[in-house]
Amino acid sequence: MWMMILICLIIGLVIGFQIPVLLPVAIVKYMSIAVLAALDSVFGGIRAYMEDSFDNTIFITGFFTNSLLAAGFAYLGDRLGLELYLAAVVVFGVRLFQNLGIIRRYLLKRY
Repeated sequence: MWMMILICLIIGLVIGFQIPVLLPVAIVKYMSIAVLAALDSVFGGIRAYMEDSFDNTIFITGFFTNSLLAAGFAYLGDRLGLELYLAAVVVFGVRLFQNLGIIRRYLLKRY
């Protein structure tokens, strides 16, 4: 199973690097927050899977809720002339490192 995941990841990376994606400057902030929200959900899902508490419904609703809330902060900040997207960047960054640390500790104890 791990081999299949690795192969799919490598195929996805190769395809992703071969297709040029040019984003308009106006949506770069939104895309960066969307990527952070996606990574937060993925690492949270991996952590939950390792703790045997993964629930697909929680994963999917958390993914979309995080993305919409972060995009809403960024949009509201743009309208108010504030850099509110930085709040989402900080929160997702902290959560990413926390989840990654927990996953790392779990793997070190397990292997």
